[in-house]
Amino acid sequence: MNLPRIENIDVKGKRIFLRVDFNVPLENGSVSDDTRIKKTMSTIELLLNRGAKLIVASHLGRPDGKVNPKYSMKPVLEAFSKILGKEVKFSENIIGPEVVKISNSLNDGEVLLLENLRFHKEEEENEKEFSKKLSELAEIYINDAFGAAHRAHASTEGITNFLPSYAGTLMYREIEILTSLITKPEKPFVAIIGGAKVSSKIKILNNLFNKVDAMLIGGGMAYTFLKSRAVPVGSSLVEKELEPQAFQMIDKAGFEKVDFQLPVDHIIADSFSDKAKTKTVDKMGIIDGWMGMDIGPKTISAYEKIIKSAGTIFWNGPMGVFEMDKFANGTIQIAKAIAKSNAKTVVGGGDSIAAINKAGVEDKITHISTGGGASLEFLEGRALPGVLALLKIKD
Repeated sequence: MNLPRIENIDVKGKRIFLRVDFNVPLENGSVSDDTRIKKTMSTIELLLNRGAKLIVASHLGRPDGKVNPKYSMKPVLEAFSKILGKEVKFSENIIGPEVVKISNSLNDGEVLLLENLRFHKEEEENEKEFSKKLSELAEIYINDAFGAAHRAHASTEGITNFLPSYAGTLMYREIEILTSLITKPEKPFVAIIGGAKVSSKIKILNNLFNKVDAMLIGGGMAYTFLKSRAVPVGSSLVEKELEPQAFQMIDKAGFEKVDFQLPVDHIIADSFSDKAKTKTVDKMGIIDGWMGMDIGPKTISAYEKIIKSAGTIFWNGPMGVFEMDKFANGTIQIAKAIAKSNAKTVVGGGDSIAAINKAGVEDKITHISTGGGASLEFLEGRALPGVLALLKIKD
């Protein structure tokens, strides 16, 4: 993909509108995880070292087009300034003469952070006039917000109609890594897909099917597959309407020689609670009144062997009810197995990234995608509006 890059443009003395993904979690009024801020620093430092004037913009949460102090960027400002090691100016206005005046007064190497873009409903509506007003703050537009690239919003798509537009270093790397994953993976290519529902992963399963050598299934979605083959699943989560598709996918795996692995044992509970009674059961099935909450030790062992021999690994979604510590073991063990492998490893999705961090192996993963929904949609084969806009392609 021939994305226009920032490395070869002259930015000295230029005002740059830099769209980032600073949609970070907050706890008690402070940023609780600054990963997304740190991931963008390579782009920010490159631009500042070359004498650019930065106008940094992001959304935070879902304020639904209204000013809401709960979603203010002010806590992000504090974390961003600390990571950058210098003062960052702040504007509560996103458009209009006041913020234009501030942007025009910036000196080379100075940074201005705007308030939450989604305080204006026109942002998500991709309203043309709002996009134009955003463009009045700068001379060049750079998108480094891969996590928002699947949205056609004013700051990700509309603004590109008014300014020369480029991909930031994080955006470029995300696209480069994910493209290589589906076009030239080193074999064997193993996809590990978990999460609660088949419905949220059916598109990525189908798109990866003719690219992978093995597919390891975990999480609540596994029980729809098992139920489709008449394996007793007790009170486990099942999407009944997707049982026919699940049945067909298992058949298709056999036909296309994809090693499609489902859990052979389970950690089960008598209620959806971290205080529930638990036991381990084998592939004969889950007893009535109990539900699957995590993959069992035999499944972990089987998955570890496949992971060990992989050339490329993509992981999205937990293996169990990861948010409860007593059902997190399967997910943690898979994270550790991925870290030990010699494969090129790509991890995407909030729970998977949390597992990597909890297992303390983040530095052993080739690439941790900041994309979330964007990385999933890209791997589903869908065009991303924020990327098409940089390529000047209209979907």
